[in-house]
Amino acid sequence: MHTKVKAMKMLIGGKWVEGKKSVEVVNPQNNEPIATVPLASKDQMLEAVEAAERAYQTTTVWPTHERIAILTKVSNYMMEHVEDFAKVIASEGSKTINEARGEVKRAAQTIQISAEEARRINGETINFDQNEGSENRVGYYYRFPIGVVGAITPFNDPLNMVAHKIGPAIASGNAIVLKPATVTPLSALKLADAFVKAGLPEGFLSVVTGSGREIGNTLVQHPAVQMISFTGGPEAGEKITQKAGTKKLSMELGSNSPVIVLEDADLHDAVQSTVSGAFSAVGQNCIGVQRVYVQKSIYDTFLDTFVNRTSELNVGDKMDELTDMGPLISEKEALRVENWVNEAVGKGAVVEFGGKRKGAYYTPTILSNVPEDATIAKEEIFGPVVLIYPVDSLYEAVEKANDVNYGLQAGIFTSNINQAFYAIKHMNVGGIMINDSSDYRIDAMPFGGTKGSGIGREGIQFAIESMTEAKVVSFRLQEKLL
Repeated sequence: MHTKVKAMKMLIGGKWVEGKKSVEVVNPQNNEPIATVPLASKDQMLEAVEAAERAYQTTTVWPTHERIAILTKVSNYMMEHVEDFAKVIASEGSKTINEARGEVKRAAQTIQISAEEARRINGETINFDQNEGSENRVGYYYRFPIGVVGAITPFNDPLNMVAHKIGPAIASGNAIVLKPATVTPLSALKLADAFVKAGLPEGFLSVVTGSGREIGNTLVQHPAVQMISFTGGPEAGEKITQKAGTKKLSMELGSNSPVIVLEDADLHDAVQSTVSGAFSAVGQNCIGVQRVYVQKSIYDTFLDTFVNRTSELNVGDKMDELTDMGPLISEKEALRVENWVNEAVGKGAVVEFGGKRKGAYYTPTILSNVPEDATIAKEEIFGPVVLIYPVDSLYEAVEKANDVNYGLQAGIFTSNINQAFYAIKHMNVGGIMINDSSDYRIDAMPFGGTKGSGIGREGIQFAIESMTEAKVVSFRLQEKLL
């Protein structure tokens, strides 16, 4: 018999409301319900968008200092309640308690950077007299908010990814309607509560829980929504782009991140970084290390060291301080990972370590000799599996690294600056980390990719740019004073 679970409400237009139906949020570690959240209807999503539009249209002045004050209060509140937020993240998702604490601190910083960037939404003067006949014109451009932003977030960073949508939207004076991942909505609701406590004007934030299939189209296609900011899978992303029409789009659609390790690299550092990059957050990280290309002369040593380091990882209870890796987000996802590994093995891949599933848990797994036509070689695994390949040269490694339809981030380990710059120039990615694994990121940098990895860039300053429009102002001065 389960203990009574808490029935949560969602935030629509500044009010906490229930739904006609609800859905359970479960802990993937043991499938025990933690809470229920409303399964929003299309009408409720409509209500959220209309409240956002009304709030935006009727607020004639929302000064920058007020937005800064609200965001600062929220960031401070998060830092004062790190443990509370961390427990929610670790309970509803896959992260260990240590990883969850790290996410709370990052999310608080994301909100704090949003407050700081709010004061830097500047324009510039324009030299109109560079054009013949425009000698008597002066002017400038400034940036103004677009209105209502629609945001959809995934389960793997249930707090920080939400902060990356809400922070820049509020900083730039927009209203935002957010639909969090169905399986991890509690972190988003807790953040929404912090904004309400901080005095955010009603209507500027709604967090609508429920099924994307049911309410996603209402958000994406509503004419009042000027922009869709989506982080998630490529298939869902493509459907959104087809339905959004002429709205602005920001899309972060995942990756199959490569790391190159050359013979002049610090081998132990490279192993340490790539093991962490492959298996932190159970590999459910869009910039997690998926493919490692190692120069042949050090391949055997690298592989042995990598296996030894991986074997030391402690898989178990997420709430245990000593646990390195918890379960995947669901047994369904663990089964998918298992099927992809089995398919690769059927085609000739060798399991160097791991390859075992128990419920939603999947052991950290290392594969070698993976054929190019295996699903796992081309698609995003989003699980604790890493593929290690020997290569003859940097040129071969770069060519193979580029040979997928993703280009989010990559890493290279080398002590030769010329080799590093060759990789910088020739790797088709949105970010390249030198002597770091592909999963290094700070929240202030432009974050996004090429090819199937998405459209646009996140990172507060860059998100604000996409959530605002430039307006040009030109004065034609009269030559004679009356």
